Amino acid sequence: MKNGKVRNIKTELLANNWYTLNKITFEYQKEDGGWQTQTREAYDRGNGAAILLYNSNKKTVVLTRQFRMPTFVNGNNDGMMIEVCAGVLDGDSPEECIKKEVEEETGYKIDTVEKVFESYMSPGSVTEILHFFIAAYDDRMKVGEGGGADHETENIEVLEFPFDEALGMIKKGAIKDAKTIMLLQYAQLNELLG
Repeated sequence: MKNGKVRNIKTELLANNWYTLNKITFEYQKEDGGWQTQTREAYDRGNGAAILLYNSNKKTVVLTRQFRMPTFVNGNNDGMMIEVCAGVLDGDSPEECIKKEVEEETGYKIDTVEKVFESYMSPGSVTEILHFFIAAYDDRMKVGEGGGADHETENIEVLEFPFDEALGMIKKGAIKDAKTIMLLQYAQLNELLG
């Protein structure tokens, strides 16, 4: 459904390096009926998918650790982030994308994923919508080392944590990634690991 309170949209490309950054000028109708010209910048990096791998028997989760430059320049001392497995759709369906990312990043091959919700991660400036999944894993599903795709210059460390320890890492500030916090809290609220 289109918003009738938005008109005269003009888009100017500001950058098209890794993804695209657009300057968007438009008119927005205020509550009093008057029209106001506004300008916003929107970064389009495509949509993505994220997944929490969990093992109910062992009460563990699989997470990753990798260097994230934007966090480094914003005060994250070593730039390393502990996160759930995630990736950009790149033309795949969310389900296809996340299964491929799981194998590339963690070395686990999963056949069944469950979509639990979707969310805009930073709606004030980023167009991305993220599809959130969960999936059970066990040691028999490990088919490789993981670590990420070579052509994507990823250097991903695969981590397995007791679920309670991962939750505690949120409180201690060791996990600061929004998608990871959201999925861990989803698991806790839905008692996925008892």
